[in-house]
Amino acid sequence: MATRLSDVAARAGVSVKTVSNVINDYPHITARTRAKVEAAIAELDYTPNVSARSLRKGRSDFIALAVPEMASPYFAELGAAISRAAKKRGITVLIDQTEGEAAAEKLVLDGMRGQLIDGIIFSPITTAPARITSADTAKPLVLLGERHPGGTFDHVAVDSVQASFDATMHLVSIGRRRIAAIGVGGGAGTGSVRRKGYRKALKAAGLALDPALEVGGPGYHREDGAASMRELLALPEPPDAVFCFNDLMAIGALRALTDAGLSAPKDVAVIGFDDIEDGRYHSPSLTTISADKEWLAENAVALLLDRIAGTGEADRRDLTVPYTLTIRESTGG
Repeated sequence: MATRLSDVAARAGVSVKTVSNVINDYPHITARTRAKVEAAIAELDYTPNVSARSLRKGRSDFIALAVPEMASPYFAELGAAISRAAKKRGITVLIDQTEGEAAAEKLVLDGMRGQLIDGIIFSPITTAPARITSADTAKPLVLLGERHPGGTFDHVAVDSVQASFDATMHLVSIGRRRIAAIGVGGGAGTGSVRRKGYRKALKAAGLALDPALEVGGPGYHREDGAASMRELLALPEPPDAVFCFNDLMAIGALRALTDAGLSAPKDVAVIGFDDIEDGRYHSPSLTTISADKEWLAENAVALLLDRIAGTGEADRRDLTVPYTLTIRESTGG
């Protein structure tokens, strides 16, 4: 039979209430009593009944993190940062991988109505902005990713337009004039938002916009970056620099350069976006836009817990993640 709270109390020689206070980290427990109870819990291998505790407290102390793919280094690093931020507050994070599927993202917005989780941190990539702003979720929700006008949900994101402007202007500052963009996409997603910053920088630098230099594949992976770079190198006049809309594509682009007998930054300077660990240890190391993932995680968790507790501001809060341009070998750093 499963060990009960009363079994732990009997082993420790204390009341059931005292055991409950220790489990719930009640502050006014003597060190001696806490040690006795914790020893009894360990000896009896007692596991608290999460469902019963949730009913008593009115919350589960579990939140969900819904992201497109955990295989992506960016989302893996972000997920780890959010888990750390939640753990400090006594909260457990459950991961939901949507794979960017519309049905899975719809379930995040409409379907998470059980007692298991208290709220959701959500990074959508497929769902239309209008669908997000009109959603009526049953759980508190904080959005990550590109900003969309309207809606009632708190949002934590990098200013992708300004960051992309800075990335492109860095390429201009090192003397590059035929600057390509990899990762261009339609709609209101990452591709179109970062393209705005790229085009804004070209205009500010007095450089002509060449549609042939804006390319994009079906995804944002290494193979997409490599394929796009091969497409650019096949042009009658290839680029002398490339802004990739994430680091994975930039790493793929660097591989394609090597395969073509070229190098960065000598032949083509390359910059990415996200500052994943792989880029720091690649050869050449990757220049990138480095968003503060720990700041993002801390603030996303804090916003969500405010909403869960009902202590947040009435209006939606829109927080901008700080970032830096980190210059490394791929652009001559």
